Amino acid sequence: GEDIVAWIVNRFKIDATEARAMGTMMVAFGYIYPLQDHKRLILKPDTSLYRFQTPYFWPAQQWPVEDTDYAIYLAKRNIRKKGMLELYEQEQYNSLYKWMNHKWDFIVMQAKEQYRAGKERKKPDRVVFDCQERAYWVVHRPPVRNIWTEYRHDRMVDPNMEEVKYATTYKEHDPLLHSCLPSNPWLTDDVTYWTLNMPNVETPTKMRVECWTFSFGELLMDPRGRADFRLFLKKEFSGENLAFWEACEDLKWGAAETMKEKAQQIYKTFLARGAPRWINIDGKTMDITVKGLAHPHCYVLDAAQTHIYMLMKKDSYGRYLKSPVFKETQRKAIAPEPHRFTRPSLSPIILRQQEEEQKAKLAASGPVDITQVMSELERKQKT
Repeated sequence: GEDIVAWIVNRFKIDATEARAMGTMMVAFGYIYPLQDHKRLILKPDTSLYRFQTPYFWPAQQWPVEDTDYAIYLAKRNIRKKGMLELYEQEQYNSLYKWMNHKWDFIVMQAKEQYRAGKERKKPDRVVFDCQERAYWVVHRPPVRNIWTEYRHDRMVDPNMEEVKYATTYKEHDPLLHSCLPSNPWLTDDVTYWTLNMPNVETPTKMRVECWTFSFGELLMDPRGRADFRLFLKKEFSGENLAFWEACEDLKWGAAETMKEKAQQIYKTFLARGAPRWINIDGKTMDITVKGLAHPHCYVLDAAQTHIYMLMKKDSYGRYLKSPVFKETQRKAIAPEPHRFTRPSLSPIILRQQEEEQKAKLAASGPVDITQVMSELERKQKT
């Protein structure tokens, strides 16, 4: 702690009191964290030990704090500590269990997978990561919920922050807030913009490819993005994951009369023993899914679909963004130049207003030559 205070004093040329206050803010916001008294988010100017937080957990990353992620963390910690959580963690655990009981099986499943993956790390790395993750949730954990009175908007954060973040991210991609390249077809009657952004266009635009990096959901919502992601998964021999997710979407939003047939086909293709495109899901989720398929409905595969979605999001998506497939798509993506129109197209409303103004002027000036008026209006419409 005293080393941090001394560094801040020398770096910013301020006195020790201001340096200590600034260091306490760095602790409170999660950029550094104490190793001994982890619950007291202050900077002590003594020999207390602190560690710098990994950039992945920095507040500057602006990861949204999700109840599901915190529940998975507490469930994982509960497994590691064999039920011996601290008092505040136990309160949070019980509250989230009541609040999210409908998907607790999924939460425990994810916690077990993360715990299993963590055990494969080297012990020093595992200890450091556990400390960093715990420090993150000490700072960012959601408030304790009351299942009877609490509602989603009752968060202890500024509700406008998510809206500001979204607006900042998507500002250049909104035709109402930013120029539409090469031109706005609603104003110019030029349809190049629509042609370049067709669902399965061969070469996407740079702005469209940039959207895929915002979130995994953005990538899957774009048919062209899914095609690119499918190519990457094929090279990794894991294309069955995306194919299963797409089949679940088709079942969920398809016609009711074909639901049973589709559900049986999905089971034979992805879930049955020896299936040609078998997917790897845990036994508990498989049992839930197979039992549900006895009486299929549009949401019968939700548990398995969510499992595969999270697997692709946490594993495949990150590798895809760093892969040669994505980099090649980025390289080939086109950036349309703005069209230069010598004579802008006028909307019918503006033309009608001009006609009314012309008629008013002629009426005020005296006798009207109707032939001359009509020829004048025709000339304007043509231009």
